[in-house]
Amino acid sequence: MEKSAEVVQAVSNEVRAARAESDAEEAKLIRRMQMMMSLVMQTVAQDGSLTIDEASQMIADARAAALAMFPGKELAYDLIWKPRFQRLMMERFRIM
Repeated sequence: MEKSAEVVQAVSNEVRAARAESDAEEAKLIRRMQMMMSLVMQTVAQDGSLTIDEASQMIADARAAALAMFPGKELAYDLIWKPRFQRLMMERFRIM
């Protein structure tokens, strides 16, 4: 019985370590994506020479990169980032 408990404990420890490593990797990807989105937003907001087509392409490329980092998370992107980019484009290019 004691040997069985040791095996269960060892497996449990391995699962916890793998989960912690996975969580750390996901946090790293989230930080990378946030930085990328912030850079795109700053560029669109501050670069006066940027055309509406160029800004739209940057946003589309950022979306593609985000979804490559987090496959299947289109809904999350549409809820979090899409409204921010839409608001930015309306303010920057006076779109109504």
